Amino acid sequence: MIEDRMKIEEAILRENLDLLKEILAEDPSTIDYRDESGVCMSFIAAKTGNLSIVKYIVEYSRASMNTVDSKNRNILHYAAMSGNPQLAKYLVEKVGLSPVTPDVDLITPFEIAHEKGYEKLEKYFEQICGAGLSEMYKNPIRTGFYPDPSIVRVGEDYYMVNSSFIYFPCIPISHSKDLIHWHIIGFAITNPDWSYLDHLEGGRGYWAPDISYYEGRFYITATYRLNDDGRIYRKQMVVSSEKPEGPYSKPVFIDEDGIDPSIFNDEDGKRYMLLNRGARIFELNKDATKQISEAKLLYYGDQKRAPEGPHLLKKDGFYYLFLAEGGTGPGHRITVARSGTLFGNYEPCPYNPIMAQWDEKAGIGRCGHGKPVQTQNGEWYMVYLCGRMLGDGYTILGRETALDPIQWTLDGWPIVNGLKGPSTLQKKPNLPECIWENRDFDDFDYDSLSVDWVFPRPPERNGIQLKNSKLWIRGSKAPLNSIEARNIVLRRQKDFVFTAETKMLVVPMYPGQDAGLICYYDENSWVKFGVFAASDGSRYIKLAEHIGLEDFHSREAVVLNSNEREIYLQVRTNYLRREFYYSMDGVSYSCFTTLNPVTYLSDEGVKMGKRFTGAMVGMYAYGGEKDLEVPFEYFRYISGRH
Repeated sequence: MIEDRMKIEEAILRENLDLLKEILAEDPSTIDYRDESGVCMSFIAAKTGNLSIVKYIVEYSRASMNTVDSKNRNILHYAAMSGNPQLAKYLVEKVGLSPVTPDVDLITPFEIAHEKGYEKLEKYFEQICGAGLSEMYKNPIRTGFYPDPSIVRVGEDYYMVNSSFIYFPCIPISHSKDLIHWHIIGFAITNPDWSYLDHLEGGRGYWAPDISYYEGRFYITATYRLNDDGRIYRKQMVVSSEKPEGPYSKPVFIDEDGIDPSIFNDEDGKRYMLLNRGARIFELNKDATKQISEAKLLYYGDQKRAPEGPHLLKKDGFYYLFLAEGGTGPGHRITVARSGTLFGNYEPCPYNPIMAQWDEKAGIGRCGHGKPVQTQNGEWYMVYLCGRMLGDGYTILGRETALDPIQWTLDGWPIVNGLKGPSTLQKKPNLPECIWENRDFDDFDYDSLSVDWVFPRPPERNGIQLKNSKLWIRGSKAPLNSIEARNIVLRRQKDFVFTAETKMLVVPMYPGQDAGLICYYDENSWVKFGVFAASDGSRYIKLAEHIGLEDFHSREAVVLNSNEREIYLQVRTNYLRREFYYSMDGVSYSCFTTLNPVTYLSDEGVKMGKRFTGAMVGMYAYGGEKDLEVPFEYFRYISGRH
């Protein structure tokens, strides 16, 4: 078999079509062979750029044109590597492949042509897509832990909220001018006494928020999810403010069971809240603080599996009801139904689901939980939840936010991205671009902490302070595997490949105390790397992992000299691989250890509790019963390879 594979590979690489025909006539199965790197013969042919050979393989061999390699690249990816526009034209126009099909890293043939400088090929792809790369955006538009998006437009400004679960401040509010670039401007709950998170396990807290605008006020509602230790474990929370960034009013709670609330304001001035299962509806009072009617079922859903995330839109005399269905895994989807009256009956869309990912190997999957928005220019878009998996199905970045255009059919139905599923590259909305300042470096030289930082539940009083251009973390009294742990300062992991670094001043420690850099999912799974105090008074550089119910400590440690006053700590992440480095001068770094794979930092990595968030990175301090206060001079997050 190896000899046969070498023969056909040699014929392709030498671009000898006659010899290739002879080999395939003798044994047609040889076209399915793969080289030592796992690349199939048709892909090798495409990479040579030889149109005649590729045409013969396509039209006369048994090669399948839906074959992909280990990175989910198809034959057009390899043709793009050749730079031959005629070959690409054949595969696009006759085979039906797309220049914007992504691999697992979301790299498309269009981008390959651009990266390699093939101007003619890039121009052809631009013609096919109707836009150049500079005129396109890339999904997800919010990477990392930004699940369950809800959006509202007020004038020329767009506001989005996402679930925060047990993280504080609660429910981030993001702002955009162009639907592509977003920045956090505030939170729905910033008063720790109003968060009610202290006793909640990871994955509980504030689920699936919705933002709406009514008579000069912004309203945010969300499910408040309690632990499973009582008869009532779900309520609906509502806050409001005249300003999108807040401050918001003290939360009020509506004792109606269900999840994923949204507020619908009808044209007659009446206000309603929708909840799952399917879409149940009840009327609210004027300020949306009280339920004033019993809940009624509007419609259970099209697929009828886990129908949730209901949103209503009134357009052209119809009430359009959008639902998320199929669960939040690979079968997630968006469906729509409509009615001429608010209370139904609702007719399901003949094109359902209007958004779904059918290819479980695709780079962007589990697409659902969407809400539509119309731009000031009349265009329609859908923000929706998505997820990107690594390896054998690990969602380490958590659930993210994507955006795709809505088209309205001639018979009045909304469909998303032409029913082609989630896009990777998409033409930008007709809106002026507005890019916000990058805040991936923080020198703590401000009066308040950046809105990019969050905490697992509110920190202890005076547990986090900014003093003298440093972030001071008071050591938590409880260990990090407890929901009582406080004073952990975190930000979202936004990339599969990144470097995070902090400079920490070394302070006196009691035995058992430690502080440093942390990679965190919840109280059930994390890895911390920093300075640990031993029982003999010495201090070590060590690493500790907590996975489920087990703790693991690095076998080796580096003893710190007693005169060391500062240390630089760094984690370099490459997908599921993490390398931990330290330095005493910030210039020369030593690798302490490597962990691979860190699957326990993903949604699927540990079978404990509710895991709906995503990997985080930041700083911590553990003091136990003794006082400890540790200063950090800066934190830097660098997307991409170091």
